[in-house]
Formats: sequence, structure tokens, C-alpha cells
Amino acid sequence: MKNAVVVLLNNYADWEAGYLTGILNQRKDWQVKVASNQKTITSIGGVVTEPDQAVAEAGRDSKIDLLILIGGKSWTLEDSNLKKLIKDQLDNQLPLAAICGSVDFLAKNGFLNNYQHTGNAQYLWRDFPEYQNQAGFLKKQAVRDRNLVTANGTAALDFTELTLGLIGDHQADAKRAVDLYRLGFYDYCEKYGNPF
Repeated sequence: MKNAVVVLLNNYADWEAGYLTGILNQRKDWQVKVASNQKTITSIGGVVTEPDQAVAEAGRDSKIDLLILIGGKSWTLEDSNLKKLIKDQLDNQLPLAAICGSVDFLAKNGFLNNYQHTGNAQYLWRDFPEYQNQAGFLKKQAVRDRNLVTANGTAALDFTELTLGLIGDHQADAKRAVDLYRLGFYDYCEKYGNPF
């Protein structure tokens, strides 16, 4: 069984997680767990979530096959446990996918310095002394470079598609999985057939 750990902070962006976690959680070979730095968290949309584990415990007992960082309004924090979790994932060249405000956290802490990447807007990072890779920023919805996917907050579908590719789905299979939501049911059926 492969393990996906989704980091959710208070005021997380509901829509950024749903497609990816929904697809993964329906697979027999994946399990999705939520980690947070609080005992309960509330999304921007008002959904209250109880995490499965604290960020400090994530990855302690089993390898994280995919670390997912979901954006929102709380990524301006200082959290040494979160930094360690991200550093360990990247240092071990294990898959990490970050979207929206979580990419700001990566920039602020120097985690993007060796990767091509995107985010909400590069100018937001101009006061981050540890961000030293301005040339690596690409004006795209989502970017995959080796074991890292980054995306802006309007790119939930592109984020999902690139992340599925990151964990080994063939490009055509990842596109097909996301096209159900990108195209809508009827256009999807016309292109691929009925998925149900």
C-alpha cells in the first residue's frame, strides 16, 4: 500500500485538494492521510477536518510515497516540523506536490532553489532572502521538475494531472483521469466512452 500524506493548515483551500485526493483514495493501492499542525482545521469553505496525524509524526512509521501541500491562507507560518518534513521528502528525492500558498512557503524557505517551478506570483517572494532561483520560475499553471510539482491556486486540475504523472501514471492515463472533470461528463463520454 502506498501512502499519500496531505498537509492541511487552517483556512486551507478546499478545491485544491479534492480532485487529487478523490482519485487517489479510490485506488486500491493508495491510502490518503491528513497531517496538520492543529487538532482540527477549517477550510476556507467552512469544512471542519480532523487530521489523522500531527505534521511532526508524518513519515515517522512509514515512507511517504507522495507528500501533498494544499494552499490556503495560513502558509506564512514558521514551523520547524513542517520544514523538516519537506526537507526530508526533497532530500530523499521522493514525490512532493505543492499548490498555491504552500509554494510560497517553499520559496520562503529556499526549497525551490534547485527546481524549475511556478506559483501564484513571483513578486510575492521578492522579500524572501532564501529564494535564490528567480530564473527557475515559469509562467505556467503547473510545473513538474523531477520529484516536485508546483502550481498556482487556479490550477487544481493541472496540479492533479501532473501529480498523477509524478507518481507513475502514464501521461495519457493522467490526462484521461482529469479530463472527466475538465471536459464534463458528456464530452468525456464522447471522447473516451462512459467511465461508469
